[in-house]
Amino acid sequence: MTKDIKLIALDLDGTTVNHEGKVSEANKEAIKKAKEKGIHVVLSTGRSLSRCRKIAEDLGRSSYIVTINGGEIYDHEFNLVERNELEHKHVERLWELKKEHGLYFWSSTVQGLYNSQNPFDQEIVDYDWLKFGFDIQDDEVRQVILDEVNANENLEVTNSSPTNIEINPVGVNKAAALMKVCQWLDLDMDQVMAVGDSMNDIAMIREAGFGVAMGNAQEPVKKEADFVTASNKEDGVAFAIEKVID
Repeated sequence: MTKDIKLIALDLDGTTVNHEGKVSEANKEAIKKAKEKGIHVVLSTGRSLSRCRKIAEDLGRSSYIVTINGGEIYDHEFNLVERNELEHKHVERLWELKKEHGLYFWSSTVQGLYNSQNPFDQEIVDYDWLKFGFDIQDDEVRQVILDEVNANENLEVTNSSPTNIEINPVGVNKAAALMKVCQWLDLDMDQVMAVGDSMNDIAMIREAGFGVAMGNAQEPVKKEADFVTASNKEDGVAFAIEKVID
């Protein structure tokens, strides 16, 4: 590995955390070593801050945290730096699709997290929407939904597992967020190693100087990566970090 890596961007689910939702000791130690060498370690996740803050705190100070696929970016003291919202008209159509097909939905809003078990109780326009998602087990139904949302040029469509669909405003993705973080830190994307496993990671893996796919990653992600590390059950993040800091 010859690239001069100054920033390591890590996805959480399926990547930094294992199948039990925990960060392994090997991953923690590797992250610590990277930070001791002066490398910025930035969590870059589809989760909201409320669902990743404890992990971020346990791993120690990070210069920035990219959440909700870039829907929100926070600094090292968890102050909001940037927010990107979905237009209400798009959420209204997504809600219609949910009702038409009887879909399981989940969402991130400024006001909180809502899903089919915890539905929102006001009008759509009463919320500031950051991300809207579906989890669809039926392949045919999922394709119908994908065909429609992908046809909307105002939406950024990815996933964090093979059965779900994640929808942000167009141009809002982990790569775009990391480009902004690099500007703020006076770095170049060529100095970034990005590690992930799902389609919401593919943009940052493609744009990073060294893109790493997990051993458990979806196949299109592996095809875009410069390197495939071990799985999230086998400390794949630690293995990738050791590759660039040794």
